[in-house]
Amino acid sequence: MKFTGTDSYVATDDLTVAVNATVALERPLLVKGEPGTGKTELARQVAESLGLELIEWHVKSTTRAAQGLYEYDAVSRLRDSQLGDERVHDVRNYIRKGKLWQAFDSDRKVVLLIDEIDKADIEFPNDLLQELDRMEFHVYETGETIRARHRPVVIITSNNEKELPDAFLRRCFFHYIRFPDMETMKRIVDVHFPGIKPALLTEALTRFFELRETPGLKKKPSTSEVLDWLKLLLAEDLSPEDLRRDARDALPRLHGALLKNEQDVQLFERLAFLARRER
Repeated sequence: MKFTGTDSYVATDDLTVAVNATVALERPLLVKGEPGTGKTELARQVAESLGLELIEWHVKSTTRAAQGLYEYDAVSRLRDSQLGDERVHDVRNYIRKGKLWQAFDSDRKVVLLIDEIDKADIEFPNDLLQELDRMEFHVYETGETIRARHRPVVIITSNNEKELPDAFLRRCFFHYIRFPDMETMKRIVDVHFPGIKPALLTEALTRFFELRETPGLKKKPSTSEVLDWLKLLLAEDLSPEDLRRDARDALPRLHGALLKNEQDVQLFERLAFLARRER
């Protein structure tokens, strides 16, 4: 069972090594990187490449670790008992399986994505230590222990919004997705826009990387944003010459796909003003 990337996802050599290492070690893969660098998509592509089902658990600020195991609906059971419903005699009717339970209960190996774990409370990762380590948990309402039939491939993503506990990190194989360089970005673009003209692509990516490296930029545009920008450039049938003219004015054409806050737009407007003064 080896991950080699897919036709729709460009995986660098170090990322491929990381995925295959976590499969061999049977430990969770913790993936960090800038937003928009393909961390969530990685799990989907690993599942596709290995021919496995994907179970996705998207973490929010209000998510509790116990929700990944199961949730007991005591309110519904109380209501049914008042109505004389026969379902009330079996507590299992009021237990809803969480994403970990679904992964543990699967008839075959699956890929389990725990997405953006850093959004949750700081205790969230610690609360999952035993379950991810031993691949089992106890259901107190029924007295049963749920054990994984097949150890899932666990991929955990983080945007680095908060530090994760050391005890949790020790149990993971770690990989940081670096922002793609020019050549890697060209390969990524080729997957999404195979017919794009080389001259336009080179000019657009040159402008994009220059924009990313502008001092004072609050939010650097990501891979997903440059793909949106290129889609607009193609829709508008712009030429490399159009982009070169924009370069003289600092603010790129269709910049709303790249710059996502007013401070960054104002920064480039000031740069454009200074450029015009110097002519």
